[in-house]
Amino acid sequence: MVHRHPATGRRAALTAIGALLLTQSAAAVAAEPPPPLPGPLPGAAQTLGADKPSAEMLRALQRDLRLTPAQATRRLVNEAEAGTRAGRLRNALGERFAGAWVSGVTSERLTVATTGADDVATIEAQGARAAVVKNSLASLRAAKEKLDAAAARGNTRETPLWYVDVPANRVAVAATTESAAASFVKAAGLQSASVTVRVSENRPRLLENITGGDAYYIDGSARCSIGFSVTKGQQQGFATAGHCGKPGAKTTGFNKADQGAFEASTFPGRDMAWVSVNDAWTATADVKAEGDKKVQVTGSVQALVGASVCRSGSTTGWHCGTVEQHDTSVSYSEGTVDGLTQTTVCAEPGDSGGPFVAGAQAQGVTSGGTGDCKSGGTTFYQPVNPLLEKFGLTLKTGTGHSVTPAPQDQAVARAWAAGRVYEAGATVTHNGVRYQCLQSHQSQDAWQPAGTPALWQRA
Repeated sequence: MVHRHPATGRRAALTAIGALLLTQSAAAVAAEPPPPLPGPLPGAAQTLGADKPSAEMLRALQRDLRLTPAQATRRLVNEAEAGTRAGRLRNALGERFAGAWVSGVTSERLTVATTGADDVATIEAQGARAAVVKNSLASLRAAKEKLDAAAARGNTRETPLWYVDVPANRVAVAATTESAAASFVKAAGLQSASVTVRVSENRPRLLENITGGDAYYIDGSARCSIGFSVTKGQQQGFATAGHCGKPGAKTTGFNKADQGAFEASTFPGRDMAWVSVNDAWTATADVKAEGDKKVQVTGSVQALVGASVCRSGSTTGWHCGTVEQHDTSVSYSEGTVDGLTQTTVCAEPGDSGGPFVAGAQAQGVTSGGTGDCKSGGTTFYQPVNPLLEKFGLTLKTGTGHSVTPAPQDQAVARAWAAGRVYEAGATVTHNGVRYQCLQSHQSQDAWQPAGTPALWQRA
């Protein structure tokens, strides 16, 4: 969370994660993309930038996931391709879809779950393994929503975590005691036999810091890490965690120079915020990696469960792990936050607000967790796509394209537009053709449906 501590001279050793450096001309922003060239359309790895990973990303994956260079390279490509195949199967299975995940050293195995035995041949035809299960993903999410409602009505001090466990096809609850879990499940109106209970004394905490160092300061004393550069119209800024500051709070940069102010912030409930910056700071697609090197994000396509993901933070730097599950509810002592993603990446106080990246795709901003980077731990991030949608922001990417977000309206089919956040399964029309979204992402003018089969299929 807010890594709170007095500002001290120790700040010099640390820098803000998304240090803002470069400019882009108005002409480049306004320019229409050139018409697509004849020839084969790009595959998922090419569209998402997984075919040309940065050296910093590969080194971190080798270190933290114990991979060889070849394995790290292959894993990123496999994960990009698996996301597209899983999206096609999600659309084909409809209400029978029960989730998808990758596994194996190089994420070479994609498993897609269904409630219909007749779907096995369809799944295997896409090169995936089929798992026939009892519960659809929709029914599991409905059960989790009952737990969310129960949490809103009562005290969750002894039940700090609950989520949909897609590979297990169950809803899971982490609690300090069996009896606390049983009471929580009963209050939600669920059968105890339908819920997996994990007993643990660990309680996730917001990553508060009282030891010094800075990335950016809030009101001269609190410290957090910059997440991703964003724009809203002509205004530049960055995304970060909501617990880092309230609307109106002033910020200074890693160098103590005036920087900006929190324009909007939500916490608890969600853990999202954005800060507008003054003319001395310029938004870039850069994320700080190891050794003061930088990597760039090219989009915000959501990674599958099991996929590799890396995090940058002003305290512990650049670390990697895997996605354990999406749509996790975490009960911090300050309040419950829904919709987080749980990972095996470590983090420590001072890392809050910093970016999570899968390949070249932005994933979210650090919220909280347990453990540390010496013994290991669990970290949760606020997904970036809901943050962009909530505040009407555009992610700054390394593609050379920038757009103004269009009004959000996912309820009905409508014309595709750059700048919208599209969830998997959303339906749009483009040039008179109907398309269905394969993977959740914020659209870009270079990602028009007809030219990105990694993200869209004809409906």
